[in-house]
Amino acid sequence: MPPGPRLTHRLAPALALALGVLLTACGGGGGGSSGGGSTPGPSPEPSLPALAPLSDRDAVRLADQASFGATEALVASLKSQSAVAWVQAQMALPASRYSDGGDDRVHVNTDGFICDDPGAPVQCWRDYYSAEPLVRDFYRNALGGSDQLRQRVALALQQILVVSDREVSGTYGLRRYQQLFLDLAFDNYREVLRRVALSPVMGDYLDHANNDPTAPNENFARELLQLFSLGTCLLQPDGSLQTGTCQPTYDNATVRAYAYALTGWTYPAGGSTRWGCWPQGSNCTYYGGDMVALPARHDKEARSLLSGRNKAASSTPVQALDTVLDSLMEHPNMAPFIGRQMIQALVTSNPSPAYVERVALAFSTGSFVANGRSFGQRQRGDLAATVAAVLLDAEARGDTPPANAGRLREPVLFMTGTLRLLDGRSDGDAMGYWWGEQLNQHLFHAPSVFNFYPPDYPVPGTTLVGPAFGIHNANTALARLNFLSFFIDQGGAQPNPELANAIGTKLSLAGWTARADDGAKLLDQMSMTLLGRALPEASRSAVQDAVNAWTDKTNPNDWRERRVRTAALLLLASPQYQVPR
Repeated sequence: MPPGPRLTHRLAPALALALGVLLTACGGGGGGSSGGGSTPGPSPEPSLPALAPLSDRDAVRLADQASFGATEALVASLKSQSAVAWVQAQMALPASRYSDGGDDRVHVNTDGFICDDPGAPVQCWRDYYSAEPLVRDFYRNALGGSDQLRQRVALALQQILVVSDREVSGTYGLRRYQQLFLDLAFDNYREVLRRVALSPVMGDYLDHANNDPTAPNENFARELLQLFSLGTCLLQPDGSLQTGTCQPTYDNATVRAYAYALTGWTYPAGGSTRWGCWPQGSNCTYYGGDMVALPARHDKEARSLLSGRNKAASSTPVQALDTVLDSLMEHPNMAPFIGRQMIQALVTSNPSPAYVERVALAFSTGSFVANGRSFGQRQRGDLAATVAAVLLDAEARGDTPPANAGRLREPVLFMTGTLRLLDGRSDGDAMGYWWGEQLNQHLFHAPSVFNFYPPDYPVPGTTLVGPAFGIHNANTALARLNFLSFFIDQGGAQPNPELANAIGTKLSLAGWTARADDGAKLLDQMSMTLLGRALPEASRSAVQDAVNAWTDKTNPNDWRERRVRTAALLLLASPQYQVPR
């Protein structure tokens, strides 16, 4: 367990203000309008200044929405160009890679758990079975990778299409599964669904591989409909409920039809055990490629699917999968269901119905145009068009967000934002079983296929939803402050001696310390980087008092550094940072 915070009396008034807001945040503050209604929105082309450079406020808004945290360099870069140009440039960057961790030996020529073998590495389970190497790769890439937008979109996708190392083991396969979201972040959602359906990791996680054609397990079929594509209630194009009440998108018979249609797939070749593979004629568990068709175990009856599609009795597994994907992509629910979740992940928890409809239109048409620049390949489900529509919409851009705009910053983004502000360097190790667990978002270790929190989590006492509030409580509010104290005041995480090339997690304050002679100026410069504006006057006054309490007379050796630590801790703990708008 990390040590607790060591706070001084100089921080107490400002920190008490921030803590009070964090502890009561579940009463509101995380969202926007509650939705409802189906009035068509305006044209999908947003009202943006003609390729004008971004303002301070809007640059920070875009950094919050499309990166893992604002830095002075990023904000300066954004201010030198338009949002359209930056988004377009980000989409052209190559993808970061997951590369850490062990190989496929956990499923090759095995008699059991390889970590029981004589001579197995000390950290065998961590490196060969768990997702911990991916956690390290994720945070290293998030902190320093240039493809910030691609990584943010991949994070959004992997929280919709969840697998967890709580249920499946094989680092090499988990690595391959998560890489597909980086590679396909701006591709097409149909291809994402196809690759997920063929993933042996998903096949293992939701009992889809080697499924019984006479009595199929329904896990994957059910979550494919409920979580990965359509949702449970019929939607208007703006995401509101048809008729104002929940009319089921499908019934149990439909789930069963999809389960039958998706039979006939086995693991790729490569796995083996001394006991042989089961069922007879199938392949042993192996994650080193896409699943392969096994026609002998494919359902031979005709099945009625959604969107007027039918699986033919004579279909092959490949043909049936194509029909399944067509039936989902053609369903009117998919565009608002997926579009709304992309808005929630990147911009705001409670987008207006018109905003959802504009994004859904970009998803449906596969095209989005902003200031004469086109995004997308004009194919339904295009993610480049969808992401551009999310980020370049009038509700996402500008200096004055809608009155109810905002979202609670999820723990992953809170941690990366802190480290990026203060030039942090990390091997990612501390953000897994240490701080990931403390803040209830240990990546790739979700408690279930429903992710860490649902997209429709209700904020108590309001009519709003706030997804990240599903893991926000008094304990995690305090844990956020502990995180700040540990890294800002207490030196951060030391290198793990059991980890190759470990560097731990450390901050560098030098860039800010050089400007600490003027406490008010330091505070305002840091506030402009984090918020794009100054703190409200009452909060600013309290924080400035705490910053200026450190002087060359009180602490002659390190007063400038203490000013930086105080300003950073209180700004990062502030409600204005915790709930970006």
